Amino acid sequence: MMTSQEYIESLRKLKTRVYMFGEKIENWVDHPMIRPSINCVAMTYAMAQNPEYADLMTATSSLTGHKINRFTHLHQSTDDLIKKVKMQRLLGQKTASCFQRCVGMDSFNAVFSTTYEIDEAHGTHYHENFKKFLTMVQDNDLTVDGAMTDPKGDRSKAPHDQADSDMFVHVVERRPDGIVVCGAKCHQTGSINSHWHIFMPTISMGEADKDWAVSFACPTDAEGMYMIYGRQSCDTRKMEKDADIDLGNKAFGGQEALVVLDHVFIPNEYIFLNGEYEFAGMMVERFAGYHRQSYGGCKVGVGDVVIGATALAAEYNGVEKASAVKDKLIEMTHLNETLYCCGIACSSQGFKTKAGNYQIDLLLANVCKQNVTRFPYEIVRLAEDVAGGLMVTMPSEADFKSDTVVGRNGETIGDICNKFFAAREGVATQDRQRIMRFLENICLGAAAVGYRTESMHGAGSPQAQRIMIARQCNMQGKKDLARAIAGIHNK
Repeated sequence: MMTSQEYIESLRKLKTRVYMFGEKIENWVDHPMIRPSINCVAMTYAMAQNPEYADLMTATSSLTGHKINRFTHLHQSTDDLIKKVKMQRLLGQKTASCFQRCVGMDSFNAVFSTTYEIDEAHGTHYHENFKKFLTMVQDNDLTVDGAMTDPKGDRSKAPHDQADSDMFVHVVERRPDGIVVCGAKCHQTGSINSHWHIFMPTISMGEADKDWAVSFACPTDAEGMYMIYGRQSCDTRKMEKDADIDLGNKAFGGQEALVVLDHVFIPNEYIFLNGEYEFAGMMVERFAGYHRQSYGGCKVGVGDVVIGATALAAEYNGVEKASAVKDKLIEMTHLNETLYCCGIACSSQGFKTKAGNYQIDLLLANVCKQNVTRFPYEIVRLAEDVAGGLMVTMPSEADFKSDTVVGRNGETIGDICNKFFAAREGVATQDRQRIMRFLENICLGAAAVGYRTESMHGAGSPQAQRIMIARQCNMQGKKDLARAIAGIHNK
């Protein structure tokens, strides 16, 4: 397994093409807007090297028998599924950000079981292709991005009906040795920080969509593949001189990008679906289920930090003993632990697939994610309530350090800021600055992308979960139970 530093150095060896603000970024590994997200992925490597966390962060490969990072693992039991959620909570606590490797782990498990069933139906060799690919990933401890979300264009139309066929990733040429693909994937979390990508369909498809029913692996620096970095709220603060306190979370952050495929060649050995349209929906459903389970871990870990920061803000403001403040902290904890309960529940009710790895309970995973579309919003609302307006109206870090004289007695701007923004006795003004800026960052700044909006739309928007809940809830069975108890014998 790689160390965190080895991971960072491995990114430097790639020829990944990254664009930001209309220009190509040559040294993207050290770019101040990108580096915090790389630090988050690096934490998944660092924690795996720590003996204290070995049980959660590592596993034994079902393919090779070697010790591997759990982020490259195929779940072999409900215990593995539970450890996944616990690992994600732990990393959320350590970074207060998205650590980006979950999408790859979830794609591994979805593609593994789906390719097995495609081969069973069609006599293809996708499952063997995938096992060889994943063995390489495990042996080299690679970070892989799971790429599912297409631009979609006119969402009332199927892929084959789009005015621009590139609105969904598709095959434009089939060769004896592979395929050529075009299209793009949006909102790709951690894509730039990954060594490889696994591309998957984003919706169920019909026969007319055969060319869009495609899944494959591709190195991040493949010829014809490039990425346009996505903006985040307050992101250019990271580029300010001597930026520290105003960043809120200086060390860690998230990342999203548009990943473009411009006639990229994919060799046969990396193809996992190629026209078997009836299995596109299965791959989507399984990936979405695993990823909705993930949110019962990662968002909970971040929530732990938000709750802690809110409690500190109350202390620094001198209101921690107020019953209303205590009640709000209790409510935040209740909501956060409810999300965790859902993540653990869908894991404990998991089952073995035909391929041999374990899948979560889909109904409970969708209930988990449905709650995630709501509860983090309430958690940050309560955080803003307790923290007060200072988290968004406080002068800049530069003002607090300024030696520009403004007062009649020679007071500087820094003196004035430190005087009037003093915290309770015994608390340094700078400490309150830091906790307020952290809450600003997570509630509506750069980190709000991962904690708020991603909670809403990541792994599918709210209606996607409601559709799955309707499919999985066995309403007919519930009606039969009611008929039996009520004494109704006619259906």
